[in-house]
Amino acid sequence: MATSAFIGRQTLNAAMIVGVLPALSSVLPAQASLLPPASRAQLIHTSEFQPSRAIPYVITPERRALLNTIRFAEGTWKGGLDVGYRVMFGGGLMPSLDRHPNRVIYSSRYASAAAGAYQFMPFTWNLVRRSIGVRGFGPEAQDQGALFLIQRRKALGLTDTGVLTPLLAAMLAPEWASFPTLAGRSYYGQPVKKYARLRSFYDVNLAELRRLRDVKRQALIAPPPALCTGSRIECATRL
Repeated sequence: MATSAFIGRQTLNAAMIVGVLPALSSVLPAQASLLPPASRAQLIHTSEFQPSRAIPYVITPERRALLNTIRFAEGTWKGGLDVGYRVMFGGGLMPSLDRHPNRVIYSSRYASAAAGAYQFMPFTWNLVRRSIGVRGFGPEAQDQGALFLIQRRKALGLTDTGVLTPLLAAMLAPEWASFPTLAGRSYYGQPVKKYARLRSFYDVNLAELRRLRDVKRQALIAPPPALCTGSRIECATRL
């Protein structure tokens, strides 16, 4: 969950994750894509994108891979589908993305008001809103809010290197309890994902995201197809 304070808090456990591919370290992008088509899990900005007040953070493959990995750790990956942005603590779905639901959910042992793909606590989301001025609680706002929290932890520079190191995971552990400290434990004594598991997930994501970026770049520089002046049948065979 984004930022530590909670009323007996617990990150969603691995059994609640839907659609995560098994044996991530053995999955190659050419064999299977971890990123569903038309989902924000594969959305990255082009090199021409200019940050603005509404969208201050450029989303590169390296940053998107880390965002996806946070979702995986927090139990909101949902196979990369956008429904993960609607997840509340305990696994229920919020009915609207107009605002943070600010609703405490009670389980047998814990209670928390964390919500969204990055499990923002209400006071953390209020900090995000005051700091970067995002509106609503939609996917784009949540992505930008998570990047703000990463920068706030002074971890954006390490994120941009494209390597999920143990140090980077530890720098984010005070923000997301599902990330391990250098000692391999949760910063708050809560359930935690093993570093090797996160690294495998991250590496597969990053390879796929970079491949998608390169495909888009190639499409922009590819020459237009030559005009066919023959018969319709002849032209069709050239496609």
